[in-house]
Amino acid sequence: MLTEEAVKTAVVLPFLTALEYDVFNPEEVIPEFCADAVGKKGEKVDYAIKLDGEIRILVECKPITTKLEKAHLAQLYRYFSVTNARFAVLTNGRNFEFYTDLASPNRLDERPFFSFDLADAQHPVIGELKKFAKSEFDVEGILKSAHRLKYTSAIKREIAAIMDNPPEDFVRLVISGVYDGRFTQSVREEFTPMVKAAFRDTVREMVQSRLSNALAETSDGDISEEDADEDEIVTTDEEREGFMIVRAIVGEVMKPARVFMRDQKSYCGILVDNNNRKPLARLHFNRKTKYIGLFDGENEDRVKIGSLDEIYEQGARLRQTAMQYVGVPA
Repeated sequence: MLTEEAVKTAVVLPFLTALEYDVFNPEEVIPEFCADAVGKKGEKVDYAIKLDGEIRILVECKPITTKLEKAHLAQLYRYFSVTNARFAVLTNGRNFEFYTDLASPNRLDERPFFSFDLADAQHPVIGELKKFAKSEFDVEGILKSAHRLKYTSAIKREIAAIMDNPPEDFVRLVISGVYDGRFTQSVREEFTPMVKAAFRDTVREMVQSRLSNALAETSDGDISEEDADEDEIVTTDEEREGFMIVRAIVGEVMKPARVFMRDQKSYCGILVDNNNRKPLARLHFNRKTKYIGLFDGENEDRVKIGSLDEIYEQGARLRQTAMQYVGVPA
């Protein structure tokens, strides 16, 4: 069973190392960080990460048997307000919770904007964690993502709760269009299990349909010679997410089914009708600094982006380019 010290040694230090921080440099990763302004003698935060001479991330560790709760934020809460830290991490070695000050400046939020279970880390988690790496660290970029993550995570929790236990008002709303009788206690008891099952079936069928369509679309179209050496091309999760963002943006002016992704060695191309002569955008994500290539004409204009969310800021130009192909047959 991992104690707090064991969690630090076996999990947290390797975790920080994976994010490119030098855990052997006390000027970068400060153990047992103490700030006199906190006012509680001897109270310390397990680690403080310093970037460009400023404390930017605070890390508090607990034993793996600890269920992370609001009470464990006390030290992080006090230190966050007296340092220049912008993010705080609370972990028990398995669960990681990331906090910032979205609700009120310089005041740590009560809810994390991002959390994950190390034993069940999904691909999107890796993409979010990379934003905290030393070479990628960008406060404004992370904060933009944090705002989206905070609310989408909360909404997903609410949807999951409804799926597990549909409330009476939800059941009443769903069956109002299919059942004409009075909504009595017996009707509620009869229909609640059916609503629960139908909700899950609908989500599963939608996922299966999207996967089938994606597989069908990626198998269509002509393949050029530059795609021949596929073994050397690796499409990353960030490229896939970037492609889906561009596709959603231009979906306002053209059918999303016309938008294809064709990855190359040096960039990920986004094409209309899977045709190289109809470029929509290019994702240059194979380097430390990321760019999105935009096409107002034949020439590519590369725009630097700090996070995937900044692709939305180029929405007008992307839709303008897409409009050039709306009336052009596939």
